[in-house]
Amino acid sequence: MADIAALVLAAGKGTRMKSDLVKVMHPLAGCPMVDYPVAAACAAGADRLVLVVGHQSDKVLDHFAGAADVAFVVQEEQLGTGHAVACAAGALAGFSGRVLILCGDVPLIREKTLVELLDRHEERQAVVTVLTAHLDEPTGYGRVVKREGGRILRIVEEKDASLEERSIREINSGIYCVNGDFLFDAVAALSNDNAQGEYYLTDIIRMAADRGLHCYSLQVDDPAEVMGVNDRVQLAAAGKTLQMRINEALMLEGVTIVDPAATYIEPGVRVGRDTVIHPGVQIGGATEVGSGCTIESNAVIRGCRLGNGVHVKAGSVMTDSVLHDEVAVGPMAHLRPGTELMAHVKIGNFVETKKIVMGEGSKASHLTYLGDATIGSNVNVGCGTITCNYDGVNKHRTVIGDDVFVGSDVQFVAPVTIGRNSLIAAGTTVTRDVPPDSLAIARTPQVNKEGWKLKKK
Repeated sequence: MADIAALVLAAGKGTRMKSDLVKVMHPLAGCPMVDYPVAAACAAGADRLVLVVGHQSDKVLDHFAGAADVAFVVQEEQLGTGHAVACAAGALAGFSGRVLILCGDVPLIREKTLVELLDRHEERQAVVTVLTAHLDEPTGYGRVVKREGGRILRIVEEKDASLEERSIREINSGIYCVNGDFLFDAVAALSNDNAQGEYYLTDIIRMAADRGLHCYSLQVDDPAEVMGVNDRVQLAAAGKTLQMRINEALMLEGVTIVDPAATYIEPGVRVGRDTVIHPGVQIGGATEVGSGCTIESNAVIRGCRLGNGVHVKAGSVMTDSVLHDEVAVGPMAHLRPGTELMAHVKIGNFVETKKIVMGEGSKASHLTYLGDATIGSNVNVGCGTITCNYDGVNKHRTVIGDDVFVGSDVQFVAPVTIGRNSLIAAGTTVTRDVPPDSLAIARTPQVNKEGWKLKKK
């Protein structure tokens, strides 16, 4: 099989987005929209990838920094799609395989559709194969004009189309498979003699047809796949479609999603079977959720790893944290980066953690801050406990051994170590290490002044 290259056209500014951010970098389900055609092309077998960038090219380049298999070409002036492809000629010099041409603002294209496009192109020995869609309302799209037998004669942009041509319902998606040895010769010969004064890539169809070369189309079953994103309304519509794809795939793998229309899960998130996800949940980043978990409404989880049987209660927020089996969190808890909770740990309502390891069976049930701490197994942390980890310059660690009982309203002034099996009395401010098996008390003595209230009157 011949080599496959992919060109992703991502140079446009996106004026209709009304944004200071270039269009292709607008997030869609947690990723810049340009990520999706790039990923689809790679998954379909493209082993050479070229991005044509223009407006805010530095942002696109920074995003793909470190991706060794991606080459970049800068289109200094945006003179049309044909000009964009011509700019990439040097990056694919001598390439004679199949070239997939995709648009950075058409994010819903599927891998399987591109594979079918490549296969159909090969089977028909075509020079150009155009991905098309049939729309009941094709306004704004180029129309596909065919001859008998299904071969394409030309693609006409709407502004250049006759009334008869505008009545055609088959539209050009802007996605093509083209033989490389034909493509770059053709774009070098393009003219900008049209209503827009641009170099249309679609003109290579007419050029091929005039030479008697075969040009065919592949019509997608779902027109949403080739929906372009030009404004925020279309961005939201694309996001909704992508969200439903992700949720449906998870449900078919055994995950219960109570309300798929109100559940927001990013690509790449993995969820085990028999997990139940309630409405309003957001899960993103490289999150992995085990089996048999329950994630209640409005929880926000990003970059976390959850074991089996984890219960995340309503309104909890978790980032870059690890939860082992049978952990319970929330409601309204906040797990900040660096949190690791061993099996059977309980973190209750309005508890915040950061850079802690909490041993098996330990619990902090409510109204507590635990930061920069190592906490052993079977530790009870009472209500209102604080690890005072910051002295204004540096962060310091608190270490609490196994089987420690911490009463309510305790402050650990780090650095401090609490020995195993100790008891820290309620209201204590701990400023020194506590030996194992000890009772630590640090309170101002209570004074009762009898009859004081009567005298006050």
